Amino acid sequence: MSVTSANRLELLQIADAVAREKLIDPALVIEAMEESLGKAARSRYGAEYDIRAKIDRKTGELAMTRVRDVVEEVENHFTEMTVEEAGAYLDDPKVGDQVIDPLPPMDFGRIAAQSAKQVIMQKVREAERERQYEEFKDRVGTIINGTVKREEYGNVMVDIGRGEAVLRRDQKIGREAFRIGDRVRAYVRDVRSEVRGPQIFLSRTAPEFMAELFKMEVPEIYDGIIEIKAVARDPGSRAKIGVVSYDSSIDPVGACVGMRGSRVQAVVNELQGEKIDIIPWNEDAATFLVNALQPAEVAKVVIDEDAERIEVVVPDDQLSLAIGRRGQNVRLASQLTGFDIDIMTEAEESERRQAEFAERSQLFMETMNVDEMVAQLLVSEGFATLEEVAYVELDELLSIDGFDEATAEELQARARESLDEINAKALEAAREMGVEDSLFSFEGLTPQMFKALAEDGIKTLEDFATCADWELAGGYTTVDGKRVKDDGVLESFDVSLEEAQELIMRARVALGWVDPEELAAEEAAQAEGDQSEAEGEGDAAEGEDA
Repeated sequence: MSVTSANRLELLQIADAVAREKLIDPALVIEAMEESLGKAARSRYGAEYDIRAKIDRKTGELAMTRVRDVVEEVENHFTEMTVEEAGAYLDDPKVGDQVIDPLPPMDFGRIAAQSAKQVIMQKVREAERERQYEEFKDRVGTIINGTVKREEYGNVMVDIGRGEAVLRRDQKIGREAFRIGDRVRAYVRDVRSEVRGPQIFLSRTAPEFMAELFKMEVPEIYDGIIEIKAVARDPGSRAKIGVVSYDSSIDPVGACVGMRGSRVQAVVNELQGEKIDIIPWNEDAATFLVNALQPAEVAKVVIDEDAERIEVVVPDDQLSLAIGRRGQNVRLASQLTGFDIDIMTEAEESERRQAEFAERSQLFMETMNVDEMVAQLLVSEGFATLEEVAYVELDELLSIDGFDEATAEELQARARESLDEINAKALEAAREMGVEDSLFSFEGLTPQMFKALAEDGIKTLEDFATCADWELAGGYTTVDGKRVKDDGVLESFDVSLEEAQELIMRARVALGWVDPEELAAEEAAQAEGDQSEAEGEGDAAEGEDA
């Protein structure tokens, strides 16, 4: 290959043709050519030399040069020279200058030309991959159309125009099969830049795929009048979608269903007949859950927000409908609401209530030495613990039918006497387990709390001060996507996280670990910040009303 004999504009024409074919910048192709020609020249003159090729962007003129750096002490004679040696080439050479010698035109041999071609192709491939990644990385979270190219071990390779994407076997709906040439619509789940090029991963099972399909079919969703708040799917079988309308004149469920079900049917057809329940979203978690469990009827809902758990009571004949086939209905409702759901029948709930009633009645009978009727009266009126009976206002006991003042006072006296006895035993047990006076003298803890702390190995004020709030009050952590309960030492005494934080901080102040003035300043700043935030929200609300 003789560059000198070729038309000077030929290199530019080749670069332009390759750039158009691969949809990349022509400058990148010319840079690849320059690098490849430089490498070919080094294979001719010697790999130790720093030989560079430069193609003029306008004329196509190729210039080959040898470059050497001016240094104080030469370590490589092929690429470096001293200031004295550089004096033969430059007028006033300094360390850091470069001596550039033009090289005569040369003919490249077959091996050198092949090497240059490989470098060019490699650079072009890298530029093409970078272009593909830049093009598709911004399409994550959107739907893309493509054509089935081939299938490898159950994974479908999809031609998406300027690239290739993969629809993995576990991202296909049910048992759907594709043939070469089939049109595929899928959700772009991820785009990764890897050594072998950008890897584009598609999905047809992602909940977001359904949401995007509805956005394409329902103009109100696209315009933002209706919003999809939650989606839960059992791909290919059934799905639930929660929607809300920001325009009171538009019914979100009706808009998503469409005239004679045309809109939802288009989505169902795309999802291989997947049944879709469209549910009106509600800020009230209980109301939303009742809607989400449709078509089952719900009799009662009890929410534990800290545990993110909901207890649902349904009529006996509605249990199988609420649970659904293989638990599908309750599982989708759980995914949709974000709460773990416990379902029980009215009979089961009644049985549980009776067991609690009997347990509390037995507690009062044993500790206060009262007959069964009096104990049951107390439980029926909502009393659950000795503390409630002992320290409640006397009027509340007097409001119970059949209780006079003497009876109420006697009940409180017996409750307090029983508590004193229980507390004395708890204190004695705590002392036997080694609880120190530093903890006994700390205000805010009861004798039974001292015993519970001692059983957990907390026997000094220092031990108590090193606890975390959740270790005392209990809490929840997420493990493998599931909420796991962490039991607190003082959880049975109804100590909240805020109360636990306050107790721990007081212990640290008492030990001198925390400066009370700094703590007061932090609390004041926090209170001021909360007030400012509340005022800002109030102003925003007034602006919306206006």
